[in-house]
Amino acid sequence: MSNPWDKSTKTKIVKKDDVTEVIHRDKSKFKLTKEEKELIDDEITEVIEKTISKLNVIKSEDFVKAVEQEFELKSPSDNTIGQILLGISNVKPEQLQEAIEQTEADETQITVIGEYLVKKKIITENEYIQALSLQTGIPVAEKLEEVEIDSTLLEKIPISFAKKHNIVPFMIKGGAMIVAIANPMDLSPIDDLRVLTHTNIKPMLASKTSILNAINKAYDRTSGVGEELHQDLMEDLENQDLDQVSLQETQDLLDSDDEAPIIRLINTLLFRAVKERASDIHIEPFEKDISVRYRIDGVLYEIMKLPKKAQASITSRVKIMADLDIAEKRIPQDGRIKIKIGGRHVDIRLSTLPASYGESIVMRLLVTSNEIPKLEDLGFDQYQLEIIKRVTRLSHGIFLVTGPTGSGKSTTLYTCLSSMNSKDRKIITVEDPVERQLDNVMQIQVNAKVNLTFASGLRSILRQDPDVIMIGEIRDLETAEIAIQASLTGHFVFSTIHTNDAAGSITRLIDMGVEPFLVASSLVGSMAQRLVRQLCDDCKQQYEPTSFELKEIGITQEQAKTTTFYRPVGCNECANTGYQGRMGIYELMPVDDKIRQLISKNVDAGQIRKAAKENGVKFLRHDGAQKVLQGSTSIEEVLRVTQEESLSD
Repeated sequence: MSNPWDKSTKTKIVKKDDVTEVIHRDKSKFKLTKEEKELIDDEITEVIEKTISKLNVIKSEDFVKAVEQEFELKSPSDNTIGQILLGISNVKPEQLQEAIEQTEADETQITVIGEYLVKKKIITENEYIQALSLQTGIPVAEKLEEVEIDSTLLEKIPISFAKKHNIVPFMIKGGAMIVAIANPMDLSPIDDLRVLTHTNIKPMLASKTSILNAINKAYDRTSGVGEELHQDLMEDLENQDLDQVSLQETQDLLDSDDEAPIIRLINTLLFRAVKERASDIHIEPFEKDISVRYRIDGVLYEIMKLPKKAQASITSRVKIMADLDIAEKRIPQDGRIKIKIGGRHVDIRLSTLPASYGESIVMRLLVTSNEIPKLEDLGFDQYQLEIIKRVTRLSHGIFLVTGPTGSGKSTTLYTCLSSMNSKDRKIITVEDPVERQLDNVMQIQVNAKVNLTFASGLRSILRQDPDVIMIGEIRDLETAEIAIQASLTGHFVFSTIHTNDAAGSITRLIDMGVEPFLVASSLVGSMAQRLVRQLCDDCKQQYEPTSFELKEIGITQEQAKTTTFYRPVGCNECANTGYQGRMGIYELMPVDDKIRQLISKNVDAGQIRKAAKENGVKFLRHDGAQKVLQGSTSIEEVLRVTQEESLSD
């Protein structure tokens, strides 16, 4: 018998009962179950060598997939979905048994078991799809979201059908339409599609998430919004009976009826705004036309001009969506719209204001997201990061985040809460609105109509035995007093307040009427922040800043000698703005004994700021200068967002 480690092979195969153990020469090891072993023939060693050479990390599911590709074998397995999952995932037998018991009443138990395990986060969606592929012999559609789908395919399949059945077409091959499906046990949509398109259908498998993302991308009609489209839309606007159309509260705009021109126009504005990450839409009437502007990364850009004749229809349409009085044009009105765009929930705050040439409309877009960054991802330097981590370990006190609207305060608070979120802590928030959903956190939405305010909500929260409380904003004395009282009685409180700098938050509380000694006793820290735009890596340009620019931002000539400075240019990748994305700059002021004494004496913000500087606190402009030295942003951008900072700082 030949030496299993001879020069002709790097792989040793050990067979034990129904399990084949494969040991690579580099000591990497994995097991093949019986059904996996049956996928390959006598040339197993050669195939394993080819497979291993293609993989950086050897995993059972990667191996099976690579072997399938090598042999192009797509034969269904006789094993149950549970047996396959036991072989390719980390699911335990007892977890599988629980899933079987929980889903045994369902007729489609095969798929429900997998969905149950995915929902419980015991297996991943990819593991589930790989198991279905092994069981059914249907291949997996890899990287579905990256496929450029032919628009002619989409014309044949309504988006409502695609979303309802989790199915999306992505190519024609050999006269057959190749579609991705999530449930191979329900073939009725395939039959319907065959009748609908008069085409032979060949299915491939993909996760529901991948299919939904592909659907939203494929049916996204935001691209190509130009004047030629507007001309078509404008023709019938004045004749549209707006009272006959209304949008359901949570209807996805991608699914809505597009036949009414005014609906198509407003939907197009919303589609494009979400796609381009706009925080606000401004629709402004002037003498001869209507200007539409988006606020993107804190800066307003004019997107298009609309004909004056569309004004009444546009105003009436958005008022209907927000359930406002379309007949009332003399006074300002505020409303809210809740919709979905491409599967993403969007909360829109609508404001109308009578002006010289009609009603000005501003829509603030809040795209609900469950993605929470880590503290390390927010752009803190090492000192700031250590202070924030120390704050999140405290059991009582109050920490304030301050800055203007749109400066990233909510994201910072959500990140802090996420880092504190554990089974041994009860966290409750009161927000207006709830922007992101946090697991294991009780989140309360302010509702002024039923007198559920920050103050009343906070008072009720204290009876719920919380450890950590987050208040969306301290707006008045009542809320401030309850928050401080909570922080003094064993609770940790996060909140925001509108001031320009960290020291200003202290004097703001005192100006509201809070006693200085209470502020001194409860406040553990305050942080001001701004968002600066990040330079586009594709077009940023090197340059030499002037001595005046360097002095303004606080960079020395010595630092400048060893730094490459960049300025924005503009290209197609960044929509000719020169910037892509935003990052935070911070002024983090921990409250120590020295600052507590100053607060108790009710000194002004300038003295507190001076003491903080002596303690080593970096102000906003100084932190921004560090981002400039790193090449992340430009001098002009930092100066733009820190205009209120005095040169003496």
